[in-house]
Amino acid sequence: MLQHRHSSPIKPQRAVILGSSGFVASNLARHFNEHQINHRVIGSKEIDLLKPQCVFELQSAIHDGDALVITSGLTPDKGRDIGTFMKNLKMAENLASFIECASLSQVIYISSDSVYNGDVLPIRESSTRQPRDLYSLMHIAREQIMKFATAEQKTPLCIFCPCAIYGAGDTHNSYGPNRFFRTALSERKITLFGNGEEVRDHVFIEDVVQLLNLCLQHRSEGIINAVSGTTVTFHELASKISDLCNQDVRVEHQARESQVAHREFDVSERTKAFPSFIPTPLDDGLAKTFLELNTIPKN
Repeated sequence: MLQHRHSSPIKPQRAVILGSSGFVASNLARHFNEHQINHRVIGSKEIDLLKPQCVFELQSAIHDGDALVITSGLTPDKGRDIGTFMKNLKMAENLASFIECASLSQVIYISSDSVYNGDVLPIRESSTRQPRDLYSLMHIAREQIMKFATAEQKTPLCIFCPCAIYGAGDTHNSYGPNRFFRTALSERKITLFGNGEEVRDHVFIEDVVQLLNLCLQHRSEGIINAVSGTTVTFHELASKISDLCNQDVRVEHQARESQVAHREFDVSERTKAFPSFIPTPLDDGLAKTFLELNTIPKN
């Protein structure tokens, strides 16, 4: 359950974003600029969280009273092996060494909806966490490390679990809106696993950064699922994107790599925490993504 230290929104003294080039980090920094929120972005070129000396470098760069937003991590496209898993845990270990001795106003750890078992629907913040692969196990382990580290100073910890995020400028090629747009625009086709009958929730990047900002300004602690609360099949999603791009986009099918698994969310906890927040409707988010993709300069 999400709880607020501030009942009314108050801008943080300063927000520090760990991770500079990622999709969420770059959009969050832009959101802060637009809303005049004091912040600093620290990327791996400035401070490498895999190196032991990063603890001392973080102590110099981050001030007492700062809020820390952790977006740093190696995503599945960088590897799904044990080596990648251990690197992600090493980052968390080094971060924990810093957090345990820091006087932070808040820590927000960006996790993933992959941590949930998903066998019992709808998924809630209280749903069982159970690893399905090394990536989900990594996030579960890092969540626990952050809980242990923040407990030392009684620092409010917000565990932020987004479902599949979409929007222009995404750095990944995950199955869903981002990949569908890419192949539709470049190859005039969208490829579905099986019949695309799986039901999924997709959240617009602008909603993600808005929710992060709300969590910061309320100094929220606990768990929040960053989801839209609306589901659609991959087949329906492909049809929407095909219509946006043009009718000559082919929708193809290939043998699925895993069993059909649906995922849907109960958003009652989020609605209770932020009653004024209204997610972007999928059609509107897809239309805006398409417009931005067609205005991004081609290299």
